[in-house]
Order: sequence, then structure tokens, then C-alpha cells
Amino acid sequence: MSAERPGRLLAAACALVLCTLGVRPAGACTTFCLTEGDTVLFGRNYDFEIGDGLLIVNPRGLTKSSARSGSPARWVSRYASVTFNQYGRDFPTGGMNEAGLVVELMWLDDTRYPDDNGRPAVGVLEWIQMQLDTRGRVADLLAHAADVRIAGGAPLHYLVADASGSAAAVEFLDGRLVVHTGSDLPVPVLTNDTYERSLSWSRRNGPAPGPGSLQRFARAASMMEARRRHAAGNPVEGAFAILDEVAQGRATRWSIVYDMKGRLVRFRTEVHRPERWVALGRLARGCSEPVLMLDANAPLAGDVTDRFTRWTPEANLALVAGSHAQVSFLQETPRAEIERLAAHPASAACAP
Repeated sequence: MSAERPGRLLAAACALVLCTLGVRPAGACTTFCLTEGDTVLFGRNYDFEIGDGLLIVNPRGLTKSSARSGSPARWVSRYASVTFNQYGRDFPTGGMNEAGLVVELMWLDDTRYPDDNGRPAVGVLEWIQMQLDTRGRVADLLAHAADVRIAGGAPLHYLVADASGSAAAVEFLDGRLVVHTGSDLPVPVLTNDTYERSLSWSRRNGPAPGPGSLQRFARAASMMEARRRHAAGNPVEGAFAILDEVAQGRATRWSIVYDMKGRLVRFRTEVHRPERWVALGRLARGCSEPVLMLDANAPLAGDVTDRFTRWTPEANLALVAGSHAQVSFLQETPRAEIERLAAHPASAACAP
């Protein structure tokens, strides 16, 4: 296999993260960071054509490298994390680490990643895992965001937040990194338009009905402001209420609320509606311990922390193959490439 082919095929796999309704990729998905008193929450609706997936507990202390060809990025995982994965271990759509950092993706048609300038390369999904592995605070993530480059793949932007309530929208526009944080992020919400365009539209129009990205941004922002002015009731219930307001029917496959200070991951799925939660502090582990997994759609309820089982390469291959078989635009992916992506985690090893 040529050096170019793995990179092209990985880009095709990364396109799985379209967050689409039907054919049009920029259909939905909403994220926000909600701070009320001492509680810091991150809400996320994942809207896509399939809802299969695994929650994976990723250990600290592993040496890793990107699956990109050429000059792949390399790093050591400093933090354990829980991630949501449809495309195999180390290729998450989002998650939270044991420091309380959350990273989640959104589709953005306007994205154009920087050109190849010799920096180490990482894929669009691997970028998420790399940040969760190595950064504990938004400030640290932003200070090192230019250390690597995202080498093609699906056009995305990211909302990141930490346990202090600090948040940032990370975008790649016209080939350059664009960050909104602090006073430049007055409303920590992200949908499927640039942050600047979304904020401007929201300020002009206020909350408006409709499934569009700008409307969802405005409604989420309005509900967050209403809670800020008249905070009442359980913040977690409030976060899920916002997610319900911007949900896209059955296309909203996962609704997730991360409690960054409590290190709790709460989620519901379209297949199984009862709320479940995971206590990351009871699962965080080092590289000598087994990697753990849980079916996102398992018919469970309440605390599922102790229901994780040992991750296996066979389960990873089944996940990757199943996603490729169900996602309309990936059904022609060669079996050899599916097996290569599924086997990539075997390249990680305990750091000296």
C-alpha cells in the first residue's frame, strides 16, 4: 500500500462525523457550556444517521501516534478519559478526561484547515483524543493548539470547556486557527455556523423556531440566559431541557451532559431513553490496566459505572465495520481499510 493511500482512506473514515440529517452534512448537532453556581455542565446533542457506539475508558500513560501518513503526531496520554466512539477506539466524537476537560465536535462547512507546513499531522477525530490525553485546562489546550495541524478530513469546529467554566470555540477558517474565548465568547454555544455569524444572528433575531443551525444557537443561548437571570431547579435537568428544545427528533441519537467538577457523564440515547451516568473517577486507570467499554445503547438505567466490560480488538472491529456498513456514504470502504483503522490502537504502548 502506498504512503498516500492510508491518509486518503482515513480521511474518508473521518467523514463519518458529518452530524447530518439525511444527505446534507451540516444538518444539526448542538453544544453548550452552562455554569450555575458551583456547577459546570457541558451539554451535547449528537445528530446523525446512526446511533450505534461505545463509551470507551482510555488509560493514561500510553505512547500514541496518529494514523495519518507522512509526519504523524506523537504524544503520551497524561489523563484518562471517557469518550463516545462510533468509529473505533482513539477516533472519538467527544468526551471528558479526569481533569474535567471536555472536547466535542460540530460540522462546519466554512472550515478550511491550514496547509501542510511541516508540523506533525493528526486526523479530525484524533485531535479530540489527543487533547483529552494531554490537556487538563482550556488555557493549556489553546496554548498548544498550533503545535500540530489537522490534515484534512471532515470540516469541523470544536467546543471545549474545563472544570473552571472556561470555554472556547476552536475553528479553522481560511487556513488559519480562529479561537473565541473569554470576552470573545460571551455565549458558550456552538452549532453548525461560525461562532461570529451565529452570535451576530442571535443578537439580531433572538430565539426563533426552526431546525436550522442559527435558530438552534439562538434558542440555546436564550434558554441559558434565562437560567442565568432566574436560575431555578436542578442544573442537570435544565441542561437536558435545553438539549430537548434543540433536538432533531429521532435524528438526535445521543444527548449528553458532562458534569466537569463532579466528573460525571450523563447520557440518553434515541434507542434507550432512560438516563444513565458514569463516574469517571471510579474508572480512570493507568496503561497497565485493561481498556474498558460500554454499549451506548445497552438497556440500562441509573449508575452504569460498574457495567463496563473489557475492551477487545474484536469489539473494536465490529464497531468500525458496523458503522461503515450503515453509513450511506461509507458502504464502499474496502475491508482492508476497515481492519487497518480498527487495528490502529494496537500501536499504543505503555510509556517508559
